[in-house]
Amino acid sequence: MARPLDPVSLHLFVAVCEEGSIARAADREALVASALSKRIGALEAEVGVPLLVRRRRGIEPTAAGEALLARARELLSALERMRSELGAFGQGVQGSVRVLASPSVLAERLPEDIGRFLDQYPRLTVSLDEKTSPDIVRSLREGTADLGVLWDFADTSGLHVLPYRNDHLCVAMSPQHALARRASLTYAETLDQVSVGVAPGGLMDQLLRRQAALLGRIPSHRIQVSSIDAACRIVAAGLGLAVLPREVAVPHAGAGRLALVALKEPWAKRRFVVLTRPAPLQSASARLLAQFLHGAAADRASEHAGR
Repeated sequence: MARPLDPVSLHLFVAVCEEGSIARAADREALVASALSKRIGALEAEVGVPLLVRRRRGIEPTAAGEALLARARELLSALERMRSELGAFGQGVQGSVRVLASPSVLAERLPEDIGRFLDQYPRLTVSLDEKTSPDIVRSLREGTADLGVLWDFADTSGLHVLPYRNDHLCVAMSPQHALARRASLTYAETLDQVSVGVAPGGLMDQLLRRQAALLGRIPSHRIQVSSIDAACRIVAAGLGLAVLPREVAVPHAGAGRLALVALKEPWAKRRFVVLTRPAPLQSASARLLAQFLHGAAADRASEHAGR
């Protein structure tokens, strides 16, 4: 019977792949390079195929090494979650979940929803980090995160998807802007105006550029900023208009600081989703939080429908 692969050797193998060098991986892991090399050699002998090859740019995994790298990350992440959850029992806490969320989601109701979840399940812990949508999907596939919340514009293939909340894009501008009294605007009408770009390269920026291309146009931004908060301040100063999620812009619009005009486009309604890894790879805590967030969004939708 073949012996199970040693987690320590797998950890060292991942380090070599990430560093592209046995010497750098040895420094990172506080080992002698010869000892690390011996571990890798033993691992290759165990699996019966070469796992690493030396290239001009350094050491890279072979095709078999790439396959092992993906599985090793999954296994090591699962072991780390198990260690964390078992350790948490000794502190009176039962389970932990690492959540990654896109900036738009964090700016809306997710922190409040997680707060309600922790009120209901005080013996669980949740860590919440902001990441771009591609980074969220990659982290879930590599097993370094338990749960992601993002716009469904991302490629979510291979992951478990649950609907979450919706938001609606609008056009934010100074109340003195010539278009501020309009009931709605098409995206084409905004392209003739001085504008503010938000989070260049992000999913919303990609969507707007794609829609502009369909109109034979290219967005021309006077200013580009990395956050919605910064965009709201710049728009309020009269330096241009911006396409923003209405749910995030409303708190900034108080006291007549901003005019918010509906964006009359079928794609202006965005849907957010909760992503987890496939069921066999989910922790019980991640599954519980995912179902809670899905249910919270459904409850809120029912409240609005009943009004």
